[in-house]
Amino acid sequence: MDIDGVLADAAHRQWHLDGPTRDWNGFFAAASGDALLAHHAELVHCLDPGLQVVLLTARPFRLRRLTLAWIEQHGLRWDLLALRGPTEDMLHSVRFKRRALAVLRSYGFTPVFALEDDPRIVEMYAGEALPCVYVHSGYYG
Repeated sequence: MDIDGVLADAAHRQWHLDGPTRDWNGFFAAASGDALLAHHAELVHCLDPGLQVVLLTARPFRLRRLTLAWIEQHGLRWDLLALRGPTEDMLHSVRFKRRALAVLRSYGFTPVFALEDDPRIVEMYAGEALPCVYVHSGYYG
């Protein structure tokens, strides 16, 4: 499961990414104010309890505490939180998630499907033979 645009409503901070220079620090710093996309979170709660829920986000690792607090505040079901590591800050989100998927598989995870709002990542998952439900967040045009 992706977080931004799938479980978290990041619309209030999208303005940081408008214009020729994107302010990623400002964008991520405002993440604590995200509302829960409750109808998407309900999908997670409806999953078979035997399935492990991996929250795979391209958020930088420095947002770990903020993200964990947000997850707890909203009572989300999750088993593993995977964020972009300190050495991966500049890694494109598609490349990061492809690499993270390979790492999860190498540790014995067998992903069943993904929820994602970035069409580029949806396409990448298709190429990796992982079914993906596209969630339209409106962030990608």
